[in-house]
Amino acid sequence: MSRVGKLPVLITKGISVDLKGNHLVVKGPKGTLTRDLPQEMKIEIADNRIVVQKPHSNAPYYRSLYGLTRTLIFNMVKGVSEGFQKNLEVRGVGYRAQMQGNRLVLFVGYSHPVEYDPPEGITLEAPKPTQIVVRGINKELVGAVAAELRFVRKPEPYKGKGVRYEGEYVPTKVGKAGVSATAGAKK
Repeated sequence: MSRVGKLPVLITKGISVDLKGNHLVVKGPKGTLTRDLPQEMKIEIADNRIVVQKPHSNAPYYRSLYGLTRTLIFNMVKGVSEGFQKNLEVRGVGYRAQMQGNRLVLFVGYSHPVEYDPPEGITLEAPKPTQIVVRGINKELVGAVAAELRFVRKPEPYKGKGVRYEGEYVPTKVGKAGVSATAGAKK
C-alpha cells in the first residue's frame, strides 16, 4: 500500500478548497488551481485536512493512483500558498540570457538569438546573464517550461556549454587526442 497516499494534506490558513465530485478547486494567496482527479479515488475534506481513500481492491492500478492523487492534491495546495521555482544556468563563452519585457532572449551560440514567450501563469527572470529563474503555481507547468528552456541548447559533453538545471552534473568526455607532430610528418 502507498505510504504517500495515507498521509493527509493539511489545508493551511488562507487556502480554500472546493470539491464537487472529483473536480477540485484550490484557491490561495498566489492564485487558483483546478484539476479533475481520478474517479476511482474517494476524497474527503474534514478538519482542515484532505484525505484520499482508495477502493478496497489491492490491484496495482488502484495502488498507483492512490499515491498519485494525494501528491497532485499536495502540489496544488503548496502551489497556491508558496509557489514553485526552477533555476537554470547558462554556461559557455558568450552565452547569456536577458529579459526584454516579458520575453526571455537567449544567446546560446546560434546565428540568431532565441526568443521565448512564457505561457500564462509562468514568470521568467534573468537576475544574472548566466542564470534563469522559472516561477509559477503549477508544478507541472514550471517543470515543463524549464525543460523547454534547457532543450534550446542542451549541455554538450565535451566543454559543458549549454543550458542546464542548477546543480546538474554533466559528465564530460575527453576529446580527440590529436595527431602528434612526429606521427603526422611524412618521411
